[in-house]
Amino acid sequence: MPDSARLQDFIHGHDRIFVLTGAGCSTNSGIPDYRDAEGQWKRAQPMTFQAFTGSHAARQRYWARSLVGWRSFGRVRPNTAHQALARLEGSGKSGFLLTQNVDRLHQAAGSRAVVDLHGRLDRVRCLGCERVMPREDFQAEMTRRNPGWAALDAARAPDGDADLEGQDFAAFDVPPCPACGGVLKPDVVFFGEGVPRDRVDAANEALDRADAVLVVGSSLMVWSGFRFVQAAARAGKPVAAVNIGRTRADDLLAFKVEQPCGEALSFLL
Repeated sequence: MPDSARLQDFIHGHDRIFVLTGAGCSTNSGIPDYRDAEGQWKRAQPMTFQAFTGSHAARQRYWARSLVGWRSFGRVRPNTAHQALARLEGSGKSGFLLTQNVDRLHQAAGSRAVVDLHGRLDRVRCLGCERVMPREDFQAEMTRRNPGWAALDAARAPDGDADLEGQDFAAFDVPPCPACGGVLKPDVVFFGEGVPRDRVDAANEALDRADAVLVVGSSLMVWSGFRFVQAAARAGKPVAAVNIGRTRADDLLAFKVEQPCGEALSFLL
């Protein structure tokens, strides 16, 4: 049976599908992914929590790149993969979508039962007083303080930053928290940082209710997502994946469709 037919049978044959998505779901919206078909890094490993919190220079580099990258990232729109998964939810087949992405494109496409496992890039949070502010407000303040940087242009990089090479970041003025003067961080989970417990609990509860798992656009190389597939396999729940290239869970999958996510899911539209 062709993989596309197996995928249709898999979805039609289950009524409570737990959906887990990753970067491959958003590449057709113009957001680059981190890994190649072998699951290896395409570029330097992203910012870690320890580096961001431990070094003002690291924060200058991060926010300078993000200032430039946000101009295009903030304009991305859902693609057919997001729309297909919103349609899947609307049909009643899926009551829970766990995404490793921070772009909020599932919500923009109409999905409602979404948990952002790694947070959301459209907000900024203070590490001191926990104040949350819209990223657009923070972008405006960074632009006001760094007008020369705002005029730069660079290629998109994953998660909203840009490939600024050969720049001296020492003069970049990072705004402090307007409430307490503390360090502001994007409201996302960096590498080396733990996922909030409430998100993990919500996902585990949804997985208990599910009768199958569908992975869309993730190599599952990061433990935070892989553990749910591992738990499903232990519970005897079938897992199917749509992903180009190797995944960490290949030996746990019922089958894998190696096609672009939107193409593989187009029958839902």
